[in-house]
Amino acid sequence: MARVKPGRAPGRAEWARIRLFAMDVDGILTDGSVTVFSDGIEAKRFSVLDGMGLGMVRDAGIELAWISGRSSGATTIRAQELRIAHVLQGRRDKLAALAEVAAAAGVPLGECVYMGDDFIDVPALKAAGIGVTVPNAMPEALAAARLVTGRRGGDGAVREVCDLILAAARAAPRNSAVPPRTKS
Repeated sequence: MARVKPGRAPGRAEWARIRLFAMDVDGILTDGSVTVFSDGIEAKRFSVLDGMGLGMVRDAGIELAWISGRSSGATTIRAQELRIAHVLQGRRDKLAALAEVAAAAGVPLGECVYMGDDFIDVPALKAAGIGVTVPNAMPEALAAARLVTGRRGGDGAVREVCDLILAAARAAPRNSAVPPRTKS
């Protein structure tokens, strides 16, 4: 279950206004680990729960962006599999990258969710309409975020945010493209 900062809880109306969900990769979509084999090949572990959530959010008409401070072939491949529209790698200025993606998508920063876990994510966390981090984030990100997920990075944290976006979109009359939630 997500933890909300006192007095800073995003309400359902704020979630319903979200048109862009942008996030860091390492530490958010992964557990922050990178495996490098002796031949130089890199491997990362991504959560299938997060992937399913991102697909549902994308299909509901929400723009998706991955903004990573480092470049990675594994990130590129996973983004292609999930049809992530905006993938910016090697971008340490996360706020500039978020602003660039938001402008390209025609979305004001106030209608964006940004999810990050380290000090380089702080300006984007603060500028986005809703800034989210994970419980294992660095102290600076924990202080800047309005919401801390219950799950750790790489273990369904992104799915928690997807579910919040989708629940608000279902409740809002403007978006009938969101599939109804089914009992599992």
